[in-house]
Amino acid sequence: MRVSTKGRYALRIMADLAEHDSGEYIRLKDISKRQNITLKYMEQIMPMLIRAGYVKSCRGNNGGYMLAKRPVDYRVGDILRVTEGNFALVPCTGEENYPCGRQEECSVAAFWEGMNQVISEYVDSVTLADLIKMKVE
Repeated sequence: MRVSTKGRYALRIMADLAEHDSGEYIRLKDISKRQNITLKYMEQIMPMLIRAGYVKSCRGNNGGYMLAKRPVDYRVGDILRVTEGNFALVPCTGEENYPCGRQEECSVAAFWEGMNQVISEYVDSVTLADLIKMKVE
């Protein structure tokens, strides 16, 4: 499994919003500078986070972005799924409509399902609040 740049940047943006949360909206340009992510790329990611209900936006002079919930209420896995989809390593274990006629006799399907479960459990066990603590330690 490889997390795309979009997924990595979405997680960095969310962590930045959590770390700099003062109750006021944060300008995209400020996040861009701190995270060294181009504004153009961030403008592709932010609508995904807004549609997912993870980020609120406000236009105008004092506008910008802020988290919709507390950092402890966001699981890393949920954030990554917004940009990456599911974490299945092989299509036959992660896609409902994947036509695999060997599912019943496949000797390795259980391995892939177990691997998917381990990955999901880990990414779902870490919150944005945990990420901020990890940075400080």
